[in-house]
Parts: sequence; C-alpha cells; structure tokens
Amino acid sequence: MKIHIKKGDMVKILSGDDKGQTGKVLKVDVKNYRAYVEGKNMHTKHAKPSAKNPQGGMVKQEGSIHISNLMLVDAKGNATRIGRRMGENGKLVRYSKKTGEDIK
Repeated sequence: MKIHIKKGDMVKILSGDDKGQTGKVLKVDVKNYRAYVEGKNMHTKHAKPSAKNPQGGMVKQEGSIHISNLMLVDAKGNATRIGRRMGENGKLVRYSKKTGEDIK
C-alpha cells in the first residue's frame, strides 16, 4: 500500500479527539502506516532524570495517527485526495484530485 502523505505536508485529521484540525506532519512511520502531526494527539510520558532533562517529570509529546485518518490539505486550504502522474521532468508528481494542481 502506497502512503500518500510525506514529512512536512499539511494534513487534516478525519477522526479522533482532534477531528477537523489541521497540522504539519513531523514524521511518517512507513512500516506501521502511521504519522506524527505537530501538536496533535498529545500524550504524557513520565521521564526519568537525565543529563538532558535533569529534573525529570512528565513530558508532553505527539502520538501517532493512522494514515487512513489523515487527508492532505492543498495550497488553498482545502482537504483533497491525492493522485500521481508523470511531470514534465519524467518523475511522478503528486496532484490534488479536487483542483488538479500539482503538490510540491
């Protein structure tokens, strides 16, 4: 199964507690079909004191969201499905199925 979302894309969350919100993709876990969205699906992690964090305590961090629950947002701010076609330089280019414009 091909993943339609890449690191750095703006996405809209389709389900869960953050439904309807948009955010930037920080990381994509290709093996498990999950992505981490900036500031969304926040979890609390209990951290031991370390050299980096000498106090320790509770740390907030993003949790992963399944790819099927994310939809790419195009340049105009509309959620859209993604297609692939050959570009001018002979490489595959992602495009918005709603507007037909290329997505960089």
